[in-house]
Amino acid sequence: MTPRHDTVLLDVDGTLVDTTYHHALAWARAFRSLDVDVALWEVHRAIGMGGDKLVAAVAGDEVEEAHGDELRDRWLEEYEPLRAEVRPLAGATELVRLLKDRGFRVALASSGKPAHTDQAVELLGIGDLVDAVTTSEETDASKPEPSIPQLALEKAGGTSAVMVGDSTFDIEAARRMGAPCVAVRTGGFGIDELLGAGAVLVAADPRELLGADWDRLATAEAPPER
Repeated sequence: MTPRHDTVLLDVDGTLVDTTYHHALAWARAFRSLDVDVALWEVHRAIGMGGDKLVAAVAGDEVEEAHGDELRDRWLEEYEPLRAEVRPLAGATELVRLLKDRGFRVALASSGKPAHTDQAVELLGIGDLVDAVTTSEETDASKPEPSIPQLALEKAGGTSAVMVGDSTFDIEAARRMGAPCVAVRTGGFGIDELLGAGAVLVAADPRELLGADWDRLATAEAPPER
């Protein structure tokens, strides 16, 4: 019999709070400020990987080498005024409560900046519900590397986990640590993309996951190595 996962790892940006397009716009404005020609749709396709990887993925290694740190600084500046518009996604707070009621440890596997993650926790009202929280300050390797979800699992005191995320990068990070991943479409990725990346379930948003079969998901297996 497959052992039961004792922990659920939740991505934050784009999964629990509606920030994907805010970050895409902030990054696009940062590129534009340095006359780097990148279309907004290209930026959106990279949201979900860490900022340490995004510049090279979108604009190439030469731009990363020449302007990477400045672009990350400008992204933060452009994102700051947009933070006032951030809202929780439907069902997100209720999902955390449900998972706790089902006996899971719950950890936020966030690669966001500490201030951004703190804001999300406050907006969601889940500070007393989560067992652990990670941020980008705690590891040098961002998604799709597995360092962040692995650290979140360790901090929560769990032994194995199911991950919930909104991007193919979340699914890949989970796969690399040997965990199945449930995906929500709130990051803008399509159903076929998410399933093709290895998601064990795709839902529209956190609210739809309130009716998911968590007993089955608690014994789901990670997708095979590629």
